Amino acid sequence: MLSQLILSMPGGTEWIIIVIAVLILFGGRKIPEFMRGIGRGIREFNDAKSNVKKEIEEGIQEKDKAQQPTS
Repeated sequence: MLSQLILSMPGGTEWIIIVIAVLILFGGRKIPEFMRGIGRGIREFNDAKSNVKKEIEEGIQEKDKAQQPTS
C-alpha cells in the first residue's frame, strides 16, 4: 500500500510542470494572495482544533470532579 503511494507521487519534472501550470493559471500577482488565504485557513483550522481540544479537556475535568466522592 505504501509503495503504491510512493510510486504515485509526482517526481521532479512533474513538480516543475505543476508549478508552471499554476503560474500560467494564476499569474505571479495572484499567488501571494492565494498563499495568504491558505495560511489564514490553516491558522483558523488550528485555532478551532485547539478550542475543541480545550473544551474536551475541560469536560473531562468536570466529569472527574463530579465523580469524586465528597467525604
